Amino acid sequence: MGTVARIFREYRLLAAVLVELIVVLVLHFSGHTGAAQLVATAFVGFVILLTVIDMVKQLLRKEFGLDILAVVAMTASLAVGEYLAASIIALMLTGGEALEDYAAARAKRDLRSLLDRAPQRAHRLPGVDAPVDQAENIEIDQVEPGDVLLVRPAEVVPVDGEAIDAGSFDESSLTGESAAVAKDVGDTILSGSVNGTQAVRMRATRSAADSQYQKIITLVRQTEDQQAPIVRVADRYAMPFTAVSLLIAGLAWWFSGDPVRFAEVLVLATPCPLLIAAPVAFLGGMSRASNAGIIVKGGAVLEALGSASTAAFDKTGTLTYGRPTVAAVHAVGVSEDELLAAAAAAEQFSSHVLALGVIEAADGLALPEARNGREVATEGVEAEVDFVAGSAGSAGEAGSAGAGSTVVRVGTLDFVRGMASDASEV
Repeated sequence: MGTVARIFREYRLLAAVLVELIVVLVLHFSGHTGAAQLVATAFVGFVILLTVIDMVKQLLRKEFGLDILAVVAMTASLAVGEYLAASIIALMLTGGEALEDYAAARAKRDLRSLLDRAPQRAHRLPGVDAPVDQAENIEIDQVEPGDVLLVRPAEVVPVDGEAIDAGSFDESSLTGESAAVAKDVGDTILSGSVNGTQAVRMRATRSAADSQYQKIITLVRQTEDQQAPIVRVADRYAMPFTAVSLLIAGLAWWFSGDPVRFAEVLVLATPCPLLIAAPVAFLGGMSRASNAGIIVKGGAVLEALGSASTAAFDKTGTLTYGRPTVAAVHAVGVSEDELLAAAAAAEQFSSHVLALGVIEAADGLALPEARNGREVATEGVEAEVDFVAGSAGSAGEAGSAGAGSTVVRVGTLDFVRGMASDASEV
């Protein structure tokens, strides 16, 4: 009932046409055909008038659509007494417009989720040594290169900049990579990335308009209004299609001598599926792509994908699900289950993307008690775990990462730090 009420509220013309069609059907099948014809003629005539007004507005914009066939078909049907056919065409026309409007609104709402995520303000500090509580909230357009900004935990980076403090950032909205990226002092921080668990100072290197995230937002805005080639083709052939349909309808009337044939041909030629299918398909496709984290520049790009035979991606990991899993455990001095349980106990204090994978891998194991856990940016997680291990061994004995894998070192604090220089880069 809620959906029906929303349709009646938001698409009043469609709701009125539905009510009119029900009334006409009841009158028709109860034997009151005269009253049914009168109601249908009056209401469908009103729909024709509204459609003609819209068509005139389109012509003033030098646009010619296929709605003229629907108008002629409804007019011809009423003229020959086929009021039921006229009412059904009116339902097709208003229902198609409502469907297109609903699909467009939903697609734009999904695309605008990226726009709504864009930061509107930045926290500017008077200088590098200024206390955090002196941060001034300013509009993002007021940020200039050289400004010292404070990015609080879990905030979106407002502009491109250079790290003053070390930190960890989620760049998945920009690169598709789910793993957090560690940034040292002096490293580039991209706008649109999400800060980790600690506040970080940065120096702006670009204004908001020139930053990476704003370029993506501009791309999305262009996508919302861009038509696909197939939609333009439908509009381009609207006039000849209409002319041919009218010619065929006229010939049918001429050879049969029955004006009803004229109306029947136009009813069949009314191209509501063509008018609705193309925009709904493209808007729906862009909407689904947006939900999956894929930004499609427009309908032209989406249509071109239909004939693509090869796809190239910039890096490994772009097509992954973003949920790292434990591929193997290499334990020295303890069993693999003991090591995995100890690691999972410590990872409970971490918000790193790899932590969840370790914890899920230890599902079903009895985890030892862990205390005083804390996450150390760019280094890992530290915790006091009730666990006694034997000799940790060397880096070679502990194993190394395979292709597409990342090593998570587990051991006492001095052991892990001592192995850092020997860790493979993957």
